[in-house]
Amino acid sequence: MLVTALAACDHGIQPPDGARQAAAAANPVYHFEISVTDMDRAVRFYQSVFGYELSRQTVDGYEIAFFPRADGEPGSSGALAKGNVYVPSTSGAIIYFDVADIDPVLERAVAQGASVPFPKKHIAAAGYVAEISDSEGNRIALTAVSD
Repeated sequence: MLVTALAACDHGIQPPDGARQAAAAANPVYHFEISVTDMDRAVRFYQSVFGYELSRQTVDGYEIAFFPRADGEPGSSGALAKGNVYVPSTSGAIIYFDVADIDPVLERAVAQGASVPFPKKHIAAAGYVAEISDSEGNRIALTAVSD
């Protein structure tokens, strides 16, 4: 929702300006939200699988857990979001998490109860991709550069 995207600014995520316009044009996605029904379970899943520390807040009455963000770096960040307008899904947009090595991430995801609807596949010069179903039933993709 726009409200949580704006709250992301308060979380240290600033919209592109000035010298950052080129990076914004190259990577136009600014913020994403992954719908969850059980915030504790989802935070535990994402922290265990990816090793990120998520920052929890309440924004406009919604439970939000922000992923880390490196200010001044290209790319986007986002959050887990819980509320009546957030419905986990296997259809629609897919978020790709860039990881150093897909295999250990898949192992940790499966250990946390995830399924692997699309196993690791080599996609030529782009590297590798795989998809997992997270703790909430969302379809999440992984990507890693070739060895």
